[in-house]
Amino acid sequence: MGKINIGRWILGGIVAGIAINLLGYWVDSVMLAQRWARDMTRLGRPEITVRQMVLFNLIGFALGLLAVWVYAAIRPRFGAGVRTAICAGIAVWVAASLLPNASLMWVTGLFNNHLTLYTTAGALIEIVVGTVAGAAVYREAGTAESGASAGQRAQTARA
Repeated sequence: MGKINIGRWILGGIVAGIAINLLGYWVDSVMLAQRWARDMTRLGRPEITVRQMVLFNLIGFALGLLAVWVYAAIRPRFGAGVRTAICAGIAVWVAASLLPNASLMWVTGLFNNHLTLYTTAGALIEIVVGTVAGAAVYREAGTAESGASAGQRAQTARA
């Protein structure tokens, strides 16, 4: 087990963050815009400001870095590849979206159940796709991988 390749982790995290932010924009600012506006008005809150959008994007990059870090951390045990990236993405989604949305949006009843469900499901897609994209550029230090896991390479060598 080697150490995490910091340069590739940051690069992968940025790639993941870009994917998360782009998909997040599509889900929350395009597809769910009317639902968000309605529920924010119901709560007596203004629409999302530019400052808040910038902060959401910074959080998206932090999620990308976290997701690729989790991928890099579990990769020695699960192997390199899409399946491991999906597992890492789901783990980050549970901690960063499912549980907070369930507690702050659903349990409290602050937001409509449909908005809670749709934005949480959208976040699953955003984070998993972002993690897969970020994992695609991550490499362990000192390796020249072709994207195949160690098990796949060993199996091919035996054949």
